Amino acid sequence: MTCDCDSSKSYETCCGPFHAGENPPSPQALMRARYTAYARGRFDYVLSTWHASTRPHGVGADDEKWVRLEVKRASEEGDTGIVEFVAISKENGRAQRMHEVSSFVREGGRWFYFGPQ
Repeated sequence: MTCDCDSSKSYETCCGPFHAGENPPSPQALMRARYTAYARGRFDYVLSTWHASTRPHGVGADDEKWVRLEVKRASEEGDTGIVEFVAISKENGRAQRMHEVSSFVREGGRWFYFGPQ
């Protein structure tokens, strides 16, 4: 079974190691791991990878099912990065499309989601 992030790899060789504590090497890898965490209900991972200055108190949706991720572009320069993506979810049987250009920062050797640009 392939990973939820549509990488064509298995969960065990893709996002699973990041959820187990391995440090994602790039903003794109972190974005994919965060998407997979949403898809699997691992909201603890989502919050722990959110930059402390922009982190909400909680995340999650009861009836939302994440069904597809498409990374449009990703780049990094020094300790900052961006990832543009489209994520498709279904809630109450209705498809929804989320298109975002996300900002990431690296602190202490770890990447964090900062927020939308």
